[in-house]
Amino acid sequence: MVRIGQYLSLNPRQKQLGFLPYNERLLESSASFPLVPTIHMPYERLLYEAKYCSPRKLASRVTELPRPLVFTNGCFDILHRGHVIYLSRARAMGASLVVALNTDESVRKLGKGADRPLNPLEDRIAMIAALESVDLVTWFADETPLARIIAARPDVLTKGGDWAAETIVGAIEVRAWGGSVHSIPFEVERSTTTLVERIRNAHACQG
Repeated sequence: MVRIGQYLSLNPRQKQLGFLPYNERLLESSASFPLVPTIHMPYERLLYEAKYCSPRKLASRVTELPRPLVFTNGCFDILHRGHVIYLSRARAMGASLVVALNTDESVRKLGKGADRPLNPLEDRIAMIAALESVDLVTWFADETPLARIIAARPDVLTKGGDWAAETIVGAIEVRAWGGSVHSIPFEVERSTTTLVERIRNAHACQG
């Protein structure tokens, strides 16, 4: 029997491999929990975390990706089927896919609601990076991702079917260096805004 929060000490080999122990403060705070049968093992870094890319490293990181390189952007607040299909279609247009996410403040500037995003940036980065179709995830705080597009210099630029190709931010620049721009049609009618409204209406009815 061990207390919640106890963990096995890391041996030198585990430390060399990058195993991460549990937060010691969390361990101390759990001392008052009842005794339960549990086994805690140290965890390796999650593989998809290697896809995280800070904006300042974007230009160098994309040189490691195969071409043609596809670039897209968005909020991706509550991940749904429409997002997964769209990103899969975008990835199929090239050999690798870079996704740039709006920061939390950037999302709020889009007028989606004072309580949006529902998932903070760090969570949205993790969800998108975990998708097989995505090779790199970065972010932007500006109104548009133009600076990230210029840094990544993609061969293909895409957005969802609600954007006309000629109105997509970065279209002029990408076409100028010989790339292509595509508006990918929606295959299923899914929307984070609609999903949030359905949840709120259901909650209101129960109240």
